Amino acid sequence: MNNSRLFKKTLLAVTIATTSIASQQAMAAGFQLNAQSATGIGRAFAGDAVIADNASVMARNPAAMALFDKMELSLGFETITSLIEVKDVEYKGILTGPNALPVDDTDDVGSTSIAPNIHLIVPVNDQFAWGVNAYSNFGTKTEFEDDYVAAEYGGLTDVKSFNFGLAGSYRLNQQWSFGAGLDLIYAQGTMKRVAGEGFGPGFGGIPGVLPAVPPSGTPILDIDKADGFAVGFNVGTVFELDENNRFGLAYHYSPKFEAKDDHGQKITLPLPDIAEFSGFHKIEDTKFAVHYSIQYIAWGSFDKIDFEDLDANQSTVGAGLATDGVFEKEYKWQDGWHYAIGGTYYLNDDWTLRAGYMYDTSAQDQVTSISVPDSDRQWFSTGFTYHIDSASNIDFGFTYLMGDDVKVEESLGATSLTATTRANAILMGLQYSRSF
Repeated sequence: MNNSRLFKKTLLAVTIATTSIASQQAMAAGFQLNAQSATGIGRAFAGDAVIADNASVMARNPAAMALFDKMELSLGFETITSLIEVKDVEYKGILTGPNALPVDDTDDVGSTSIAPNIHLIVPVNDQFAWGVNAYSNFGTKTEFEDDYVAAEYGGLTDVKSFNFGLAGSYRLNQQWSFGAGLDLIYAQGTMKRVAGEGFGPGFGGIPGVLPAVPPSGTPILDIDKADGFAVGFNVGTVFELDENNRFGLAYHYSPKFEAKDDHGQKITLPLPDIAEFSGFHKIEDTKFAVHYSIQYIAWGSFDKIDFEDLDANQSTVGAGLATDGVFEKEYKWQDGWHYAIGGTYYLNDDWTLRAGYMYDTSAQDQVTSISVPDSDRQWFSTGFTYHIDSASNIDFGFTYLMGDDVKVEESLGATSLTATTRANAILMGLQYSRSF
């Protein structure tokens, strides 16, 4: 394996690590955006593991299917618009001297993604129910201009994931219900990078001493639809104190995820498990209910990625590449938390109003990126349900997600970059639900 290819492999691994981890819902932060339902968006997902106002609850807690006595169908979509700002950039290259190259601030690298969903719950009898669903765990896109000075840190990042689920629930008695399900996860990513101006005219390298450095403008990463499947599972329980008060607890197991591209390269990523506790309380003799959730996301398990060239025919050691074409990149991520609280107002037979707030902690700690910026975030949400008739309704949800300024430091050996990023987002959801 020559030094030029080694450089490309190192950059590929770094890029995949900062994008693919955001491609999974089990995921929090890492720029996680939930997209299971419009009702969830309208209340910042507060209480979503137990409210059970439509079939989408099975995506958060399979045990909540036991709360339905009729077949329930929900289908809809969410739009996710990321608003990403990159400013105060200092960009240097080892072949261009000690001075930083000028890089303009930019606030147009975000994009809009559409995430569809469908959920079906089928009660069998008073004790058993089963359900199936399909939804997009994550969909986001960042794209810098083709002439961006620090192009090797920007470029195109386009990641999507889809979850196909099958679950069942069992009601033990009036208070306790249990559920479990399987998740088939499919993810797809496109990443493109070229050498920025900091690379200058390039450098041929010295075998065994210095790796080759491609000249500015050279394509150094062109991954088109790297994809793969993984299987996870989820379990949950619901405790009903009475008809107006209930609690839900759910756990989602996420496997290691493997993605392969068309060039024989495989990336293995450890993904975080999730635990969520939710409560719902309708205040007696009023039209108001309060609900809340606490969610724990084990991002600390993301310690490294393994990157393997399946076509490697020789052993190479250097720049983090182990023998037999296996690359390991270490990361120092931290566990994440969601804290959400919301309220629902049952205005009349036609209209239900809701609102919510969430504080969402960042998964990134010491490792940061301008291509997938991350920070602690606040969710401000509102929404409504319009009841068409006693069996069907339409939901709308809106969330403004506000991030913090984050100092970013990145290095690829040939160049280095510091910057300040801010990632905000707007989520909107529309959904139709019907009971049969």
